Amino acid sequence: VQLQASGGGLVQAGGSLRLSCAGSGPEFSNYATGWFRQAPGTDREFVASISRGRSTTYYTDAVKGRFTISRDIAKRTVYLQMNNLKPEDTAVYYCGLTRVHGSEWYREYEFWGQGTQVTVSS
Repeated sequence: VQLQASGGGLVQAGGSLRLSCAGSGPEFSNYATGWFRQAPGTDREFVASISRGRSTTYYTDAVKGRFTISRDIAKRTVYLQMNNLKPEDTAVYYCGLTRVHGSEWYREYEFWGQGTQVTVSS
């Protein structure tokens, strides 16, 4: 399975971005998908995840109410809509696939996209 993350960019605080994670291959639908982020000098941090059937979503507390994860099964794409962005959201964002439902631990993710940079200016 290959993943292609896109949609990052530079935005002012309070702005919005939508990240996309496009997967190749029919196996993509067999995995839950998560978004993580990593700022320089920090560990990869869980942001949000969505179950295989898109019925269950999980968020870290820092983004609840501002970010929304969703899945388009036909397009094999998972989105992360990010609203009311804050400077502390600045990081490289990665999408990954896991067989572990609801996992927030990056080591349980088997496949990763290349990352997309999100920069929020104050």
